[in-house]
Amino acid sequence: MCIKFLLQGPLDKIKTKNIYKRKYYKRKQEVRTRINQWIRITPIQLINEKGENIGTIETSKAIEMAKEEGLDLIEIAPNAKPPVCRIMDYGKFQYQKSRKEKIQKSKQKKTEIKGVRISPRIGQHDLNFKAKQAEKFLNQGHKVKIEMILKGREKGLLDIAREKLNKFIEIIDLETVFEQEIKRQPRGLFVIITKDKKQ
Repeated sequence: MCIKFLLQGPLDKIKTKNIYKRKYYKRKQEVRTRINQWIRITPIQLINEKGENIGTIETSKAIEMAKEEGLDLIEIAPNAKPPVCRIMDYGKFQYQKSRKEKIQKSKQKKTEIKGVRISPRIGQHDLNFKAKQAEKFLNQGHKVKIEMILKGREKGLLDIAREKLNKFIEIIDLETVFEQEIKRQPRGLFVIITKDKKQ
């Protein structure tokens, strides 16, 4: 018995789907420091190994001076006109650069929103304690969300609650600015403040 298979049209007209799609990612280009013969621009502003400003000089001459000292000519300010180069050991330069970047990174603090809760019935002692807590967060570079928690009939006294919330902010012994104005929320009122950077 012979079974025939019929093709619907020529093979070159059969549509195929490209199942695998290539994703192309752009590599982050690293800014490399130019040294010695890789410094093509001339003249340059030269700083010697002692940190003294020698002045404007031809690049080839600066490279010769570096070789005589057994050191390298390093481009430290490529965007300056003329570019600034320094005579020093390249390994030492890399170490100092890496150390500086680590110190700067460690100083960068992640800003968070810290919370402080108060109520209309809070006593003066507790209010002062909460204010000190807010000051601590602000001095650490964080934003502070102050919540006025209202229960039962207190929810109908929004004007009084708002006034007390403003008075609490005045107690904080720092110049502050409103990151978020006083607003209502299901549990009462809240406001977000941050330390005034101008101070």
